[in-house]
Amino acid sequence: MLILHRLKVKSEGPKLVPFFKATCVYFVLWLPSSSPSWVSALIKCLPIFCLWLFLLAHGLGFLLTHPSATRIFVGLVFSAIGDAFLIWQDQGYFVHGMLMFAVTHMLYASAFGMRPLGLRTGLLMVILSGLCYAFLYPNLTGAFTYIVGVYVAIIGFMGWRAMAGLQLVGAAWRWTELAAGTGALLFIVSDLTIALDKFCFPVPYSRALIMSTYYAAQMLIALSAVESREPVEDYRLSKAK
Repeated sequence: MLILHRLKVKSEGPKLVPFFKATCVYFVLWLPSSSPSWVSALIKCLPIFCLWLFLLAHGLGFLLTHPSATRIFVGLVFSAIGDAFLIWQDQGYFVHGMLMFAVTHMLYASAFGMRPLGLRTGLLMVILSGLCYAFLYPNLTGAFTYIVGVYVAIIGFMGWRAMAGLQLVGAAWRWTELAAGTGALLFIVSDLTIALDKFCFPVPYSRALIMSTYYAAQMLIALSAVESREPVEDYRLSKAK
């Protein structure tokens, strides 16, 4: 079984080459964030566009017959829109970007599903989300007091659903669930770094940390959709039996 998992992961590698190249372009060019432009927005969104192509490379029929993969694809679309908004965050579009990513997280959570429920994982995420918000709260003012609270709850919920089905040992182990859980954690790290840097204190090398964890998170979440070509819900039902 482990050999089959390794072969499957290896087979996905070539489809991710454009993503890795686009990510390298972003970090090599390193366009200044102080001068937002449509060119910098395109360069920032290019790796996400490549993840669209990565999922489309599995066939339109695959997306149409796998609701979870479709939701992840749509989530990547909203992510690209959010990335573009955040290019102009200093011009008043930060909240617009947050809204797009909130939709992304809800789509991802829906893709990961509600089975198994994983109440212990959910409780852990509630505690961690509460601690993060409590740390940020003294530095929040105005509408951000509520907006950030709602966003923390949404991304925490996404993290719960991504990790609820994670099993590291046994016959039920799936590399895609590990990818989803790791991707969700990296997404949380990326967004928490954004929040700390914007509301609390300057984070050293914040942009490099934010973007490296963000691109890795999106790649892993996109990978989590492609293990099986049978409908995900049918797979979960068969596993439950």
